[in-house]
Amino acid sequence: MWAGVFPAVTTKFTADDRLDRAEMERCFGLMIEAGCDGLIVCGSLGEGPMLSADEKLEVLEIAQGAAGGRPVLMTVNEAATRDGMALAKKAAAAGADGLMVVPSPIYHTNPDETVATLKAVAGAGGLPVMIYSNRIAYRVDVTVEVMQALADDPLFVAVKESSDDIRRSIDVLNAFGDRFDLFTGVDNLAFEALSVGAIGWVAGLVTAFPRETVAIYQLMKQGRRDEALAIYRWFRPLLDLDVSTYLVQNIKLAEVFAISSNDRVRMPRMPLSGERRRAVEKIVKDAIASRPVLPAF
Repeated sequence: MWAGVFPAVTTKFTADDRLDRAEMERCFGLMIEAGCDGLIVCGSLGEGPMLSADEKLEVLEIAQGAAGGRPVLMTVNEAATRDGMALAKKAAAAGADGLMVVPSPIYHTNPDETVATLKAVAGAGGLPVMIYSNRIAYRVDVTVEVMQALADDPLFVAVKESSDDIRRSIDVLNAFGDRFDLFTGVDNLAFEALSVGAIGWVAGLVTAFPRETVAIYQLMKQGRRDEALAIYRWFRPLLDLDVSTYLVQNIKLAEVFAISSNDRVRMPRMPLSGERRRAVEKIVKDAIASRPVLPAF
């Protein structure tokens, strides 16, 4: 059902902490113009847990306007299953093309609870679902066994594999073949995941470097591995910024220099400062200074 580069977009704020519609329209448009295949809103990078339900629906609307008919998925990452079900219903009513569903980020569900939660949210929304498997950030491991318990439900169509273990991608493919659309969700494992059979990339640094991200995906799809690898090797220091407690601040700071945006975040997050900010600035500026010429693809 889904394939390609799906940015996990950042949410843009004004100086007085309101949603910045104009800046989101501009930034989302840059990604679509670069060839991205869909958008995912209100996830971890999108500061979803810091947004109200009404704000999430507004970000969804903005993304739909920018997507040019490409699919837009709403992330459901509510602490309580009841609230996740309510958001899923609202997203469906607002025309979302699908959901990316996280088991509770607060309570660490056991396998039976994980299955029950995912099924409840999917059933409430009635939309195609990308299962978000991220045992590192959310401490819930959506294992192959858990996926097996979901495999007979047609609403579950894709998996965002973020276990940080490339072997898990092969395990999913061995267990299910093409039953689930397999997406990688770890920026600095993307080349590896695409090499072993992932057909999509839920990307983070794409918000600042959309053309390079799309180039890697498209070149891999075309079998032009060496050309993709050359870009990926240049990209790696930037991609490492996605694998951090400060991924939101890191990537928004990259957006400052790469696409002339801003790095406003919602508290309790605060923009990077001091030595940490200087270190990230150097990584980004060094990358921009050595930016590769992209081949036609």
